[in-house]
Amino acid sequence: MKKQSPLSNYFKLLNIQILLVSLLLLTSCSKDENPTLPNPDTSMYFPVNSGTEWETTSVSELGWNKNAIQPLKDFLVQKNTKSFMILVNGRIVMEEYFNGHTASTEWEWNSAGKTLVAATTGIAQQESLLNLNNKASDYLGTEWSNMPLEKENLITVRHLLTMTSGIDDSKQYVIKSNLTYVADAGTRWAYGNVFQKLIDIVSEASNKDFETYFNEKLKYKIGMDGYWNFGTIFTIYYSTTRSMARFGILALNKGKWNNERIINETFSNESITSSQIINPSYGYLWWLNGKTKFMIPGEQTVYSGFLVPNAPADMYAAMGAKDQRIYVIPSKKMVIVRMGNASDPNNPNFAVSGFDNALWEKINAVVN
Repeated sequence: MKKQSPLSNYFKLLNIQILLVSLLLLTSCSKDENPTLPNPDTSMYFPVNSGTEWETTSVSELGWNKNAIQPLKDFLVQKNTKSFMILVNGRIVMEEYFNGHTASTEWEWNSAGKTLVAATTGIAQQESLLNLNNKASDYLGTEWSNMPLEKENLITVRHLLTMTSGIDDSKQYVIKSNLTYVADAGTRWAYGNVFQKLIDIVSEASNKDFETYFNEKLKYKIGMDGYWNFGTIFTIYYSTTRSMARFGILALNKGKWNNERIINETFSNESITSSQIINPSYGYLWWLNGKTKFMIPGEQTVYSGFLVPNAPADMYAAMGAKDQRIYVIPSKKMVIVRMGNASDPNNPNFAVSGFDNALWEKINAVVN
């Protein structure tokens, strides 16, 4: 038998050591390049109706881009934001407050609160207190407007929900003398304050003060805080940011809160479906993305394309003056809330200002 030389044995040992080190390095690199991400809880979460307990999900768990978060925050500050939340499956991913705003500060929803009126109207229908297809005058009495009676009789509850009443939209003070005829109901889309008549309809149909009915049937059911300010011209809801998020979660779940059905699913689906062909980007006081064209308040211009091109096509939104927003994105199980002052003080009303599109560019950098 041939005897191995000491030098030969040395090189064999050296080769084995090199092989072991190489294997360790490869294993280490493999782990670094393909980290195992924790699995986020994908079940739907509903925060308890009292207290501050609210489950969270981290950016890391979702595999989002951490490096894009600070640019998003910088943009929010630059655009006069007071609060901002992102929720996935009902859990908080981001919750930010700026410029002295806190989790307990109440702020105006402006026209984003129209969606609360729509939801309350839907609840009244499911309780058989009213019917969307009935004439508005069935609840308001005849001659509630300053229109010829035959034209007033064309207006249904649904027309008020869809901004197609045909009433003059140039006067925001909702008094009889201002409610004049422009077009037959259902033939013209125009964004105006006459939606406030839905508040009167719900009150008459339920035989209760609107806020009392709203509190009983919606607010308390999902743990919201806040109050209505029935001003001379504008009717505005005020609440904390988390209450806005709660309503967003209810919308995401098509009117269901935990195991309780708050709003009929049929009505919820109708609310976020094109309510007419004139402005397909509008449902029942909700704005809809992903349609072929849209119109905006104060104009009769029809614009082609998506309402917010950078946002997911299935997004629908509650939108109010000074850029109060609830974005609901079913495909991502996501709700996003923004409250604050106008992003552009020179353009405080909802319009094609570019704010939504610019914000979604920043959001996409984080979540995509």
